[in-house]
Amino acid sequence: MSNSMDNGSKFYSDVLSYFDKAAAFTDFEPGLLQQIKVCNSTYRFNFPIEVDGKLQVIEGIRVQHSHHKTPTKGGIRYSEFVNPDEVRALATLMTFKCAVVDVPFGGAKGGIRINPRLYTEKQLERITRRYTTELIKKSMIGAAIDVPAPDYGSGAREMAWIADTYATFKYDDLNAMACVTGKPLGQGGIQGRTEATGQGLYFGVREALSQADDMRAIGLTTGIEGKKIIVQGLGNVGFYSSKFCMEGGGIIVGIAEREGGIYNEKGLDIEKVFAHRKETGSILNYPGAKNYNNSMELLEADCDILIPAALENQITGENAPRIKAKMIAEGANGPVTKEAEEILVKKNVLIIPDLYLNAGGVTVSYFEWLKNLSHVRFGRMEKRFQEMSSAQLLGAVEKIAGKSLDPIARKVLTHGADEIDLVRSGLEETMIYSYNEIRETKKQNKKIEDLRTAAFVSGINKLGVSYQAMGIFP
Repeated sequence: MSNSMDNGSKFYSDVLSYFDKAAAFTDFEPGLLQQIKVCNSTYRFNFPIEVDGKLQVIEGIRVQHSHHKTPTKGGIRYSEFVNPDEVRALATLMTFKCAVVDVPFGGAKGGIRINPRLYTEKQLERITRRYTTELIKKSMIGAAIDVPAPDYGSGAREMAWIADTYATFKYDDLNAMACVTGKPLGQGGIQGRTEATGQGLYFGVREALSQADDMRAIGLTTGIEGKKIIVQGLGNVGFYSSKFCMEGGGIIVGIAEREGGIYNEKGLDIEKVFAHRKETGSILNYPGAKNYNNSMELLEADCDILIPAALENQITGENAPRIKAKMIAEGANGPVTKEAEEILVKKNVLIIPDLYLNAGGVTVSYFEWLKNLSHVRFGRMEKRFQEMSSAQLLGAVEKIAGKSLDPIARKVLTHGADEIDLVRSGLEETMIYSYNEIRETKKQNKKIEDLRTAAFVSGINKLGVSYQAMGIFP
């Protein structure tokens, strides 16, 4: 546990250092900057659970970083390495993540200190429901208060348990389903949420690769086609970011996981690798790939883009000098330490920071929250109208041209937007707009050397305006 505490403290220290570095490029007075920086509230608690006939005390935590906008928003991590500083760091990042992509939430984060693999489904359900109950007791969950979501070690199943527990206690709350996002589709979820973080990462990387001047500066051509990519982590973010990058023309040459890594310079089919791991319990010995017993060594292999999509503190001052990638796309939170970033920036490596690049999850969570509050699925009211209008316009064009389209082409051209179409369109717009906003912030101040600092500056400016609007600060 001491090692995880050290990692959590290092992670939190790095986040605060990034903030301080960026704050120097803003004009807000010190008191306001301090308010933006600190975590507003931390709630730690313990509760007993019966496991195999014996009582076991479980530790839970929920941190709300900023209340400049409500509700606060952030995932719940299920991990034996959960500790207060790690959760504070993640909550702080969530505040800036929401600000950078213009999602009107304050930042929060939660954690349950367990190894979920050691518990049965029924035991995990009891733990989740009890954790939720503790939050309800302190009024730290609700559609207008604090809205959790999945994180490392949790998913749609756990979110469904949370929603059901909240609705049981708050049976008269019309918006009870909006107390949590990342739920299954049949229980108030939204299409596109599962793959949102990975797809958002793809949109962000694609946009970065479209900037000819920036790519020329780091020695890459524009476009994702043909780019060699190494991904660390085959969880939700790693899998979907790999899948979308591969479909966009990128070549996944390496995959690193806890059991080791595999490499094939001709490319790996991510879905086949996933199936191989499901069948054998490991990505190792995948046909045609070279095994790496130490997956950390794979991060140093030859590639154009490295996507660390596992945990924090993976690229450090020790291994950063050996990193060969020209671009690092942070799928995880805090995978690159402060010391490593200083080394990589000097090596002219472009780092696309976590507080922007993995914001696809919270963006689509925002859409789910809106859907739950409106009690109407996206596309329900406009889809048929769009199709009818398109069909009438197409009919008029056909009449003028004296020629009719074949039924398949007509169906494609008159298709109205489904929920998934609207979600993906909104996510793509968010990632493209936000990247260019960060890039413009960097361009306007020549002293800002990296995109992370630019993203923090953008976030601080937005938070500062929010606090000033509240009349708390001049």
